[in-house]
Amino acid sequence: MKPRVDDEEEEVPIKRRGPYGTKKCGVYHHGHTQDARLKEEQLIQTKQFRKSHMPPRDMLRFFREQNVNYAVSAQKLYNVLAKMKKKMQGHNMVEEVLCLSAQWSYTTFSRNCDGSNVLIDIVVAHPTSIQMMRT
Repeated sequence: MKPRVDDEEEEVPIKRRGPYGTKKCGVYHHGHTQDARLKEEQLIQTKQFRKSHMPPRDMLRFFREQNVNYAVSAQKLYNVLAKMKKKMQGHNMVEEVLCLSAQWSYTTFSRNCDGSNVLIDIVVAHPTSIQMMRT
């Protein structure tokens, strides 16, 4: 249905109510305030929430309460969480310990069996504890 045109050739917008919201001038408004990616600060908060085992529905509620004008869709949040999970699936427990120790500037020492990748010993120490041992 086209917009009605008055005698002065001025467009009058059509307003209809339907299952997807209102239609104005041929453009649907589905109630989305903004459909964009998660912001960088929201990605950091999502990682922190994931570490503390917060359920995704609570994360979504937090982001919606934090900023009403910037709505995060559930699908985008679940996609981000799935990417995080897929990224971590390649790590086994020892690789994760080594990765986190490097991230937090821990000192690591490991010994392998001669000529193989079999790990015999691993020592992980915090920089402060090393300084305390030296004094």
